[in-house]
Amino acid sequence: MLLNLLVKPGWVVLENVVQDRVGHALFGTFTALLTLATIVAAVSDLGTTQLTTKRLAASASYFTDFFPTLLPLRAGLGVGFLALTIGLGWLLGYEGHWLVVLAVTAAGLLFTQYTQFLRGVLQAHQRFTTDAVLSVLERVLLVALVLALLPLGLTLDRFVGVRTVAGLFTLLLLAGLIRRLYGRVGLRPRWRQARQVLLESLPLAFITLVYGLNERIDMLMLERLVSPQEAGYYAAAYRWVDAVMMYLWTVLPLFFAKFARATGRPAEQQQLLWFGQRVVTVPLLLVVGFGLFRGELFFFQFQHSSPAEILRMTQCLHILFLNVLVHAFFAIYSTLLTSTDHEKPVSWLVTGSIVLNTGLNFLLMPRYGALAGAANTLLCAVFVSVGYVWLVPRRTGVALPLRMLARLALTFAGLCGGWYALRTYAGLPWWLETALAACWLLALVFALGVVRVAEIKAALQRAPGPAKPGEEA
Repeated sequence: MLLNLLVKPGWVVLENVVQDRVGHALFGTFTALLTLATIVAAVSDLGTTQLTTKRLAASASYFTDFFPTLLPLRAGLGVGFLALTIGLGWLLGYEGHWLVVLAVTAAGLLFTQYTQFLRGVLQAHQRFTTDAVLSVLERVLLVALVLALLPLGLTLDRFVGVRTVAGLFTLLLLAGLIRRLYGRVGLRPRWRQARQVLLESLPLAFITLVYGLNERIDMLMLERLVSPQEAGYYAAAYRWVDAVMMYLWTVLPLFFAKFARATGRPAEQQQLLWFGQRVVTVPLLLVVGFGLFRGELFFFQFQHSSPAEILRMTQCLHILFLNVLVHAFFAIYSTLLTSTDHEKPVSWLVTGSIVLNTGLNFLLMPRYGALAGAANTLLCAVFVSVGYVWLVPRRTGVALPLRMLARLALTFAGLCGGWYALRTYAGLPWWLETALAACWLLALVFALGVVRVAEIKAALQRAPGPAKPGEEA
């Protein structure tokens, strides 16, 4: 997790430099192509990555029994994804050079997706440290390659090319590591097993698709409905949101595997949920506060942008960071539901969010551009989060940590009040202001009982573990 938190912001800064060099419009078109490929990738996976993690966590024999079928099945799905992506790009009006860019971008994403599939083996076997290192390896390599390109002349084509090279290298390295740890897997595809895997994974596939559409479709619609320039502004803001959300996507898979292993044991799942609520939410409160009060600092790399363009990107960032806040509070409930075979109601809930988001985009984007995309994303996050809170106790039997949620909400309100006072009356440098806000957040966390001194003392005396349910009240 620490590696992700170190590498991801560095990569975002560098990607901002790339956008500054190639221009908002050109980079906006590339981002739309990447979004299209990401959405189609969600279809091509067919839920096999999540299914593999769940099945391996429940039974170690799943690897030797099913991987001889799964490996060629995933490869075939990947080839189909590549062809489908190019075809959809052509139907949406991309042609010539942009179709080539789309094909190379999709190939790089294919390598990354297959890597994520293989990482499920490590996660299911509780090799979280190794998995964390591999999760940042591609970014580290990509940062090095892009830095090498800066003095040579950075173009969009070269940038797309090194993305694909980094993805392929990471995939080959991971494949070799898994072979060394678990032995060689012979490829013996069996139709009966393939059919079983596909049938079991389809609910997860639907959920992956709807989540991909829900989070990414704004970028594509902005570029097609409004302009590549507006898509570029939105991309610059969303890039930081994506970096911050990496904390969630690093932590939540750990809870996904643990929730799945505790299936049928609501008391154990309740312990994990009440413990995870604080682990997921508290660190993001400070980050969201910084984004709301000092959001303009995220765009210091854009030396070729006008003040009006910086303002536009900052406004998008403010709205999108409220979206992060909603996910910080409620994303773990989705993880609990999907890891315990309640994918169907979640998928229908997110489908409703997509319908709402798409309708609002058609209605508001032509007039408000990137700001409409950000606002619609926030509204849909609230919509699905209310649904998660309603579903969890009814479908899983796990009690919600309502008092803890209230304490966390008060903590964030207090943080914002303190930060506003610092910003308005103190006139401090941003770094000192942020340090004082962090100290204020820490004081609020203990004062409001989000974390108790007794828990810290207990953690120092024994190995860290989930808080007991009775300690939440």
